[in-house]
Order: sequence, then structure tokens, then C-alpha cells
Amino acid sequence: MIAVLGSGAFGAALASTLSRHAPVVLWGRAQQGRSIRQLPGLRLPEAVTVTDDLAQTDGPETVLLALPMQALAGFVAEQGARLAGRRLVACCKGVDLQTGLGPVEVLAVLEGPAPAVLTGPSFAADIARGLPTALTLACADDAVGAALQARLSTPTLRLYRSTDVIGAELGGALKNVMAIAAGVVIGAGLGDSARAALMTRGYAEMLRFALSRGARAETLAGLSGFGDLVLTCTSDQSRNFRYGRALGAGEPFDTTTTVEGAATARAVAGLARDAGLDMPISTVVAGLVDGRLAVAEAMQALLSRPLKQE
Repeated sequence: MIAVLGSGAFGAALASTLSRHAPVVLWGRAQQGRSIRQLPGLRLPEAVTVTDDLAQTDGPETVLLALPMQALAGFVAEQGARLAGRRLVACCKGVDLQTGLGPVEVLAVLEGPAPAVLTGPSFAADIARGLPTALTLACADDAVGAALQARLSTPTLRLYRSTDVIGAELGGALKNVMAIAAGVVIGAGLGDSARAALMTRGYAEMLRFALSRGARAETLAGLSGFGDLVLTCTSDQSRNFRYGRALGAGEPFDTTTTVEGAATARAVAGLARDAGLDMPISTVVAGLVDGRLAVAEAMQALLSRPLKQE
């Protein structure tokens, strides 16, 4: 059996597809049966045990934590004894706003096997429908990673293994910031050519930051970096893109929707400033989400930068 903690769209989608090959227990704080609000039309299979009682998730050795990034540290602090000693897989993307840590670093305080992160270009609706999806599974201990890869791969969910946890984490986190920026470009009516330019310069910025933190360049060129960037900057299914588009168009956005890129932009802008790194897109996005910059000011800040070699 596999335990999935967090019954939002991604957690429910993972539970649904994994249950076709092994029993799954899915926990959520306010679990309301087999229908998932964020995934209209999905009804969880009978092989998924649905519960709001954490004690029912104590059995499985493998635990997927599909919680919002900004809630992960608090959950670990509350439930550390329950999680210790088990094979933990973080299924969230971002940087903790209070500590600047990624999801694996948050889990690393617990005793047990090296934690892993599952990340890459994926929409919950596609996974839930059984559509082909490829993701990165990164774990510093390759033997643990190999065991998880075998346990969690399915005919339609293909996992590629990596030991570059930092690169996988930062690719998944930073692409959300760039997706907000891409949404702003489209929402402001600046066009697809501007979006392509934004994505290209955004990727350079992602790479610059990740390499400064010890990541490998090839990881950012893979599924968890470039692949996820392309997906989230070009599809309306991306919450971060939709949020940015609303910002660009000056329209309201559903405040109950989790937009990890907003907090990540704040965290990354601060870390970059402290490290003396040039991160203009992340800095502008942080200003937009905090209300310190108007869209016109943000565009002017980027377009007025000095000309230079690529």
C-alpha cells in the first residue's frame, strides 16, 4: 500500500493512477468522499481508501506528501514522529518563504531513508485520466531512488531518476515564477513573441540561480526544469499562468487557488539579493504579487535594462 497525504488535485490524481497497480490510502484534512472539487468528473477508484484520519495512513512504508509547499514545514513539525523512518516523497514545488528551504530539505530533518522529490511537467487532470506523463524522481541516495522509481512508475506515469535533488527542486520552483511572468505578458496583450522571449530569458535566470546553489545544468535542461517551464508557461491549466494573466489584465483571481509561484518569487528574490545574483524577472514578479509594482512599471523595468550579449 502507498499513502498519499494531501487530497488536492495533484494528490488525488496520483492516488487515482497509482491505485490501478497497488492499494492507496489518501488523506485530507477535510476529505469529502470520492469526488474532488478541483478535478470535476473524477471519482476516485475503490482501490483508494479515502480518509481524514491520519492514523489510517500509518501502515505504508512509502508516503507521498502532496501538500502545498508553504504548509509542508508546519505539517512536518506536527507529524514528524509519524513520518520518521519511512520513504518520503515530496510532491510539491516551491521554496519555503520562512526558511528558504526546498521540500526535500524540509523533510531531511526527519530520521530515515533519504527523502525524494517528484516533479516535472504534469497537470493533475492528465495524470488522473491516465494520459502519458513523464516526471523526475530525485533522491540523493540512488538506491532509495531506484526503489521508489520501481514502486511508483506505471505504464502511463514514467519516472526518470536523478540524484540532483537541488536541481530538481529549483527547476520545479522557479518555473512557477516564470509562468506567472508569462501569464502577465499574455494578460497585458504583449503577444506570443514576447512570451517566447520571456521564457528564454527566464530559463537563463533559472539556470543562473540553480547553479549558484549547487545544481547541475543538465538537470535544469530536463523534465524538472525546461520541460516544466514549457508546460506551465503555455497552458491555461497552469494555476500560476492563469494568476499571472489575471495580473496582466487587471482582473480578479480566485484567492482560494494555490499559486506556489507567488511565495517562491518573494523567497527567491530575497535569496538572490543576498547572494548578489541578477534575477530581474523574479524580482519583478515579486514586486507584482506584493503590489509594489504596476504591470506597466514591471515591463518598463525589464525593457529598459542595458543591452548585452546573449
